[in-house]
Amino acid sequence: MNTDSTPLPERVRPRTLDDVIGQRKLIGPGGALRRAVEAGRLPSMILWGPPGVGKTTLALLLAEAVKRPFIALSAINSGVKEIRDVLSRPSGMFPPVVFIDEIHRFNKGQQDALLGAVEKGQITLIGATTENPSFEVNGALLSRSQVYILEPLSRDELIQLVDRAIAQDAFLRSRQITIESYDALLRLSGGDGRKLLNLLELVASAHVSADPLVLTDEGVTAVAQQNIARYDKSGEQHYDIISAFIKSLRGSDPNAALYWMARMIVAGEDPVFIARRMLILAAEDIGNANPTALIMASEAVQAIKAIGMPEGRIVLSQVAVYLATSPKSNASYVAIDAAIALAEQTAHLPVPLHLRNAPTNLMKQIGYGKDYQYAHAHEGNFVQQNFLPDDLRGHKLYEPGHNAREAEIRRSLQKWWSDWYGY
Repeated sequence: MNTDSTPLPERVRPRTLDDVIGQRKLIGPGGALRRAVEAGRLPSMILWGPPGVGKTTLALLLAEAVKRPFIALSAINSGVKEIRDVLSRPSGMFPPVVFIDEIHRFNKGQQDALLGAVEKGQITLIGATTENPSFEVNGALLSRSQVYILEPLSRDELIQLVDRAIAQDAFLRSRQITIESYDALLRLSGGDGRKLLNLLELVASAHVSADPLVLTDEGVTAVAQQNIARYDKSGEQHYDIISAFIKSLRGSDPNAALYWMARMIVAGEDPVFIARRMLILAAEDIGNANPTALIMASEAVQAIKAIGMPEGRIVLSQVAVYLATSPKSNASYVAIDAAIALAEQTAHLPVPLHLRNAPTNLMKQIGYGKDYQYAHAHEGNFVQQNFLPDDLRGHKLYEPGHNAREAEIRRSLQKWWSDWYGY
């Protein structure tokens, strides 16, 4: 039994930069951060990388290497008050290193509170984030910080992490561990070094026999009970996977679309979110090539709300396959963007008099509604007249797509407007 309540990742935390596993491009010989500490300099920086690759450890060791005080804050638990308390402390000869974990969770006001201290050299900021700092970190703060990208740990590095923990930690040594296979350990931890060590300790603690512990994939899986999906519904992978899903639908690949959708379902994504994204795609990428797609997607949103999961997965699957295999057209999407751009440039143009409503005698006297032709009073419910500002007459915005349904639309437009818009 392990009597030490300190988690294994903390017990085997590296004590020097040379002890760190991974990130050789940054801290190996000639690496950017290695050169900085050897010169006794430490710039404010953002460490961007996936979970469990050593961002916190690296920040601590960098501060120790340049002999600076180290102050750690968590963006989850700290606000502007906590930041100001830190900034009000006497700094002595050397400014402290202020480490902020999950800095992407700080709002603009909290990030602004750091800006002045960073500019004045009052602190050296090290922010850690799993999110793309281009989107999540204040531009002014980002411009005053170096961004260093931490790479995922390789399979060999993860195995090295396990082997070193078994060799160094007294509790693990007492288990007399032999590893038959690393696969389950690596798969269940998803490349996260912290999760890997926690899982290793969990498996070792579950071994109550006095016999040496042999780690097998089956044994590790039984203890872990289920795989931990590497998916953060508020994080970058969330956006990456929904992007892959939408691009697969747009690219008419139902197999890939189903795979990415399954990844979201397994991870616990809100099924209504998935359905709503399909609703957007039905209008944006299918449009009038198949108007039924929009109806199908709209019904999927309502069906998911009505029946929930797990049965809702069947509805999502049906609609995803339907959308992926539907003919595609983004003609309406392109048309509205072109129309908005034109409207922004020509907002000064007046509505032609014949299109204006004339609810009063004065309006009628000055020509409102004069010469307007009521379409239903003409054969085929159509009559040619100008519906745009006079300066934009004949300006074409909608170009039908090349598919069977929009070919019919094109024929109608050619019949009505060929001499006006050039259809």
